[in-house]
Amino acid sequence: MSRTDPFGAVDAHHHVWDLSVRDQDWLTGAELAPLRRDFTVSELEPQARAAGVGASVLVQTVTVAEETPELLAMAADSSLVAGVVGWTDLTAPSVADVLAALREGPGGAYLVGVRHQVQGEPDPDWLVRPEVLRGLAAVAGAGLAYDLLVLPHQLPAAARAAELLPGLTFVLDHLAKPPVAAGELEPWAGLLRELARRPNVHAKLSGLVTEADWDSWTPADLRPYAETALDAFGPDRLMAGSDWPVCTLAADYGRVMDTNRALVAALGADERRAVLAGTAVRAYGLPTAPTA
Repeated sequence: MSRTDPFGAVDAHHHVWDLSVRDQDWLTGAELAPLRRDFTVSELEPQARAAGVGASVLVQTVTVAEETPELLAMAADSSLVAGVVGWTDLTAPSVADVLAALREGPGGAYLVGVRHQVQGEPDPDWLVRPEVLRGLAAVAGAGLAYDLLVLPHQLPAAARAAELLPGLTFVLDHLAKPPVAAGELEPWAGLLRELARRPNVHAKLSGLVTEADWDSWTPADLRPYAETALDAFGPDRLMAGSDWPVCTLAADYGRVMDTNRALVAALGADERRAVLAGTAVRAYGLPTAPTA
């Protein structure tokens, strides 16, 4: 699929940050040193346009309440960002009120989802704690999606949460970070398929390049994982994202988006449109389908 597809593409997952406003405390160690600078929507936009991307979803990076209003303000001032996945404390009794306040504040119409860094929680069953399930129910009540940032061993809890909350749209980030560099499919593939049995769960074809060997990966290395996800979720529940700027550790933006297109090139035209744009528009309730 070329970069000039008339319907355009949606980048369903990217980030921005300004280190003068807030440190990104997860950026530790020499390997992540290239990310220890500011990344802005204005830097991303020309790269996205060149890659045929007409709209994007901006996703939170830190568990700080102040970040989400900042991202919403950025979205309101951007011609690229069509939606924001923010953060709020799901365990707080006031979560419904906080979400309502965000929706009513500046840029609140751009709030399409919520995320928490579950991958860092030591309890593999964190998602099904009673207080978390109450928070997730509030997310559903607000008409928002919930992004699942989990690792493979946390997928069973994600599946249970999705089953307990059938009215909430879940979106799995980065396919739960499969072991691409090791070339292993199991037990990840079986756990992913079990999660996909819940019809309210969608998934993102994103973040795979940084799970591969950064210096030598090829699309062939990613294909078994993409094909597993396509088989499990189908094109109507799978969406493509860049994970920019984290992806730049392994590839530039254009190469990542071209690779996403290559991974779905064998699908029919309507199925390609679903993965590259339509699924994100529907799952997040983005205001309009983008044009190239």
